[in-house]
Amino acid sequence: MANRRIAILLFLLCGLASAITSIAGKSYYDVLQVPKGASDEQIKRAYRKLALKYHPDKNQGNEEANKKFAEINNAYEVLSDNEKRNIYDRYGEEGLKQHAASGGRGGGGMNIQDIFSSFFGGGPAEEEERIVRGDDVIVELDATLEDLYMGGSLKVWREKNVLKPAPGKRRCNCRNEVYHKQIGPGMFQQMTEQVCEQCPNVKYEREGYFITVDIEKGMQDGQEVVFYDDGEPIVDGEPGDLKFRIRTAPHDQFRREGNDLHTTVTITLVQALVGFEKTIKHLDEHLVNIGSKGITKPKEVRKFKGEGMPLHFSTKKGDLYVTFEVLFPSSLTEEQKTKIQEILG
Repeated sequence: MANRRIAILLFLLCGLASAITSIAGKSYYDVLQVPKGASDEQIKRAYRKLALKYHPDKNQGNEEANKKFAEINNAYEVLSDNEKRNIYDRYGEEGLKQHAASGGRGGGGMNIQDIFSSFFGGGPAEEEERIVRGDDVIVELDATLEDLYMGGSLKVWREKNVLKPAPGKRRCNCRNEVYHKQIGPGMFQQMTEQVCEQCPNVKYEREGYFITVDIEKGMQDGQEVVFYDDGEPIVDGEPGDLKFRIRTAPHDQFRREGNDLHTTVTITLVQALVGFEKTIKHLDEHLVNIGSKGITKPKEVRKFKGEGMPLHFSTKKGDLYVTFEVLFPSSLTEEQKTKIQEILG
């Protein structure tokens, strides 16, 4: 029986080594350009950015970009699913294949987690200890319509507390030591022991620096640009996040509603009656023809399709709505009144 357990353990370790080699050769984290401990929000944000960059609609005829797009989607499918991600982190791509082929169980009908439990007492699937985190810092950031239309960046001054060494020692239990204890032939149990009683003292100091905040095309009010681990620090824990919450700054010509733009244009009474030629300058300075050959009524609203704001992470755009104000003359001469009556009956 002992020999059989040892044989199974060796087989399992070989399988894990193979999985680790697979991960090293082609990491889904590298594909999405995120660290292995990335949060769900980090993974989602990285995927959106890369998917937009390598989308086939923007890279027609580019086989390399299409291949990259497929890799990005494959990586996101795994890392966005907690179960698949856990399997991938522990057993690599081969573990995912075996999981899919066996309906969620390891080869030979034996659950891999059960094997680990029998040798190491709980195995890698045990819930990790909750990590203490510092406070998130949320900053309301006014972005111009121009930046939200074309994309842009803002430099923002950031001040925060940072942890610095201080004289003396402090008592804590911040460090654990993990070891394996043999409890029988070929059987081991994972043990955790606190070994730290004193740590170097620390103090908070205030530091300031500039941060460049990238504004993506089509971002909506309330969306956030996150700088992970750049929030408030905390002793014996991880810092919080710094979040810039987007807010559309007022504009002197356009008003935004969702993905649409609204503006008001004033024309003369003559233009309203006989038609007119007119263009307005858009946010990126291209000209939009809003002229008319017919009659324009006061407060009339016309839609110009595809001239609104870009949709976030999309090649589509909203619409532009123009409200026409008609400027009436302040007075008319008797001769003008007569002529108008003759024309209009």
